[in-house]
Amino acid sequence: MDADIELAVGVGPWEGPWPSEPHYDPQLLAEGDRRNVVDRYRYWRLDAIVADLDTRRHGFHVAIENWQHDLNIGTVVRNANAFLAAEVHIVGRRRWNRRGAMVTDRYQHVRHHATVEEFLGWTRAQGLPLIGIDNLPGARSLEHASLPERCVLLFGQEGPGLSEPARRACVAVYSIAQFGSTRSINAGVASGIAMHAWIREHGARNQ
Repeated sequence: MDADIELAVGVGPWEGPWPSEPHYDPQLLAEGDRRNVVDRYRYWRLDAIVADLDTRRHGFHVAIENWQHDLNIGTVVRNANAFLAAEVHIVGRRRWNRRGAMVTDRYQHVRHHATVEEFLGWTRAQGLPLIGIDNLPGARSLEHASLPERCVLLFGQEGPGLSEPARRACVAVYSIAQFGSTRSINAGVASGIAMHAWIREHGARNQ
């Protein structure tokens, strides 16, 4: 049964004469396309999909600190792909667990910065304000925030949250409202909520 379910994902070999457009992948046309992509990209070459996404990417970037090998980074990357972030920035350790990304890192631009200082230099050069997402004392409510159309949404790693240098560099820090007993939600979940808050404010006009 599991094998049957797996085979049902995607589409089989192309039926009929093959299309001649260069964005189609001959191997996928011959063997079928079982990738986790939306229908418009069925049978497309990977580089062609990325090139098409690049024409439509949104104005926000996403960054996450990775000093202790945070396992949430894969989820952050997957969310960034879903909401079409311009780039994902990993600050700290270069290595991260790609399993949670579910192969979406192939379609999403990911940039590494070894230190907070290097990352902040990049944001200044690009003229991008840094928006922290953390439940710090004094943080304002994300639910009532107006996010810049061009910005970087910055998340701290699981547990410690944003580092002190990162906090000082933020032009604003917002927290996500919670109503249960836990003190925090993990960075992967928080990233999806924050990205969708940006989409609600700016995404509709870019469709």
